Amino acid sequence: MTDAKAGDGGSAPAPVSTAPRSEPTVHQLRLLLVVAEELHFGRAAARLFITQPALSRQISVLERHLGIGLFVRNSRTVEVTTACRALLPEVHEVVEAMERLRRSADAQHRELTGRLVVGSIGAESSMEHARVILAEVRARHPGLTVELRNQHLADHVRELLDGEVDVAFLRPPVPSGIQTRHLATEPRVACLPASDPLASRSAVSLAELAGHPVVDLPAQLPRLWWNFWAVDPRPDGSVVRYGPIVSDMEGLLHVVSEGAAMAFLPAAAREFFPRPGVSYVDVTDLPPSTSALAWAAAHRDRPAVAAIRRAAAAVWPPR
Repeated sequence: MTDAKAGDGGSAPAPVSTAPRSEPTVHQLRLLLVVAEELHFGRAAARLFITQPALSRQISVLERHLGIGLFVRNSRTVEVTTACRALLPEVHEVVEAMERLRRSADAQHRELTGRLVVGSIGAESSMEHARVILAEVRARHPGLTVELRNQHLADHVRELLDGEVDVAFLRPPVPSGIQTRHLATEPRVACLPASDPLASRSAVSLAELAGHPVVDLPAQLPRLWWNFWAVDPRPDGSVVRYGPIVSDMEGLLHVVSEGAAMAFLPAAAREFFPRPGVSYVDVTDLPPSTSALAWAAAHRDRPAVAAIRRAAAAVWPPR
């Protein structure tokens, strides 16, 4: 379209104002776009569900805000001015950006006012990294209810894959279908009966622990995980002899304290699981363990899962 000429009965564009201008609203910019598409104030008003006089007033206010004329009107036609045509691409960008912002905010409001179930085995939720990450996700999303669930050793992998917990603080390795974010690394120690002759030592080797039965876990737990923690097979190729089956940390510590078997645990167990009849001894040739935040790969983009993944990335770089 071209600007109306002075002899065709058209009105001149609004004069440029030299008074201080305030910012236009996004609502006014939306009105501008509709009028520019329709080139008819009556049709534009009907499309916007407002009256034509109200629409005309808003366009006049917008012209004052911008300091330029936007349309030239006569009794038959509405045409955009050259200045208006130059602004339309940027007006589109502003309106579309605001729509994206609103959709994102609405999604956050809808989706992050539910519940995040966080699993934890042993004392993982008491570790510094877990406390920092949980504090961050609560601060970012106060409408999200965070439920902390203590998991049995035997069931923690299944509960994560089945969606009974959304994420979990755990110790890898993990089976296929679970993704992790590495959080920390620490040594493993031998958890021995206090009556064991090696319990008084400051450190032992894996070879010296050969023949010691190791606490076992139920068959439903992926063997990949417990083989790592039992160090089975040993570096020399020998297989581990297993003792009683337990399903949780208290059962494990009880079996050890009774002298029925030993276990390998993170070094933090010294602090979190002191028990009568149990001793912790360094192992000189035992690979370390890692802590991780884990989630089912199929659930990684669920809003609550994505929220705690973002929180972890923001406040806890891998260590």
